[in-house]
Amino acid sequence: MSYNLITILGPTATGKTTLAAHFAVKMNGEVISGDSRQIYRGMDLGTGKDYADYFVNDVEVPSHLIDIEDAGAHYNVYRFQNDFIRTFKDIHSRGKFPVLCGGSGLYLEAVLKNYKLIQVPPNKELRKQLEGKTLGELTAILKSLKPVLHNQTDVETDRRAIRAIEIEVYYRENPEINVSMPEINSLNIGINFDRELRRSRISQRLKQRLDDGMLDEVQKLLDSGLTPEQLIYYGLEYKYLTLHITGELSYGEMFRQLEIAIHQFAKRQMTWFRGMEKRGTKIHWLDGHLTPEEKLEKIEQLFCC
Repeated sequence: MSYNLITILGPTATGKTTLAAHFAVKMNGEVISGDSRQIYRGMDLGTGKDYADYFVNDVEVPSHLIDIEDAGAHYNVYRFQNDFIRTFKDIHSRGKFPVLCGGSGLYLEAVLKNYKLIQVPPNKELRKQLEGKTLGELTAILKSLKPVLHNQTDVETDRRAIRAIEIEVYYRENPEINVSMPEINSLNIGINFDRELRRSRISQRLKQRLDDGMLDEVQKLLDSGLTPEQLIYYGLEYKYLTLHITGELSYGEMFRQLEIAIHQFAKRQMTWFRGMEKRGTKIHWLDGHLTPEEKLEKIEQLFCC
């Protein structure tokens, strides 16, 4: 199957949005955000919504799954998966091409690996029937229920295989549950810089967002009725700026602790992406030092092949 999605991923401050928008223009496409916090209205600077990046040659590239929830609400990966599927189908139905862009590894993997995010209760009777079977026997049973295994980790261990069988049996016994997922074949592009330059870019970006009024943004959210606890829940910028505004951290302490936290976050993002590769997701990594034109050229070459 030819590619029906481009996914551009990478740690924070690597220029993903700009690249996604420019490639979307080349493909007559639209961008789907894969960021777990950019879905909230009013949380702009703190989540790194670079609206200007969606303008290419003074024309705005359509974007989705940004500003769809009020700040204070709790969004999750299950809702993201459903919103992504709806948006993915809509974009294709209009003859456009979707470009998924973000750094929230769990959200991206949930759609790229076709995870079925439904709470399936344990089936004690079935588990008893499967007890003692070899991994090969369990794999054969699972393939009889689901001939095409999208996720090979389902048969890595006896326990995983039994759970996968349990889930498939549940779906067959409850046909009213809609678990249909579109077939997705994504070309996955990762953007990364060497460690020191990535740290420098993160620090520069943090200073710029503070200069642009990120403290005012957090104060405005508090003035709107959100409690400090609600904002702290969102972590990183909203945690540390709230602690500064409420007097628990000085400005210098806030900046130093937040800077360290973002560096650690970027490291965790890379750890997740490496884990995705180990779990079977192919990612083509591009050197962040390349010019935008060179990056686009490399993506086009990969896409055409």
